[in-house]
Amino acid sequence: MSTIFALAFLGIATVISDAIILSNVLKSLARQPELDSKLRSIMFIGIAFVEGTFFIVLAMCFILK
Repeated sequence: MSTIFALAFLGIATVISDAIILSNVLKSLARQPELDSKLRSIMFIGIAFVEGTFFIVLAMCFILK
């Protein structure tokens, strides 16, 4: 049962983290549109780290279950 709560919390935290990254990138693009390519690559790297952490913890939950 605790695994289900951990996965639910992890899913919510992942979505919130992705939303924070995306909102900050959009704010930066509104201020400086000429940095589009740099900010887009940084955004994808940040989202990849967040999603990678999700999958690592997901695997750990199933291994430790």
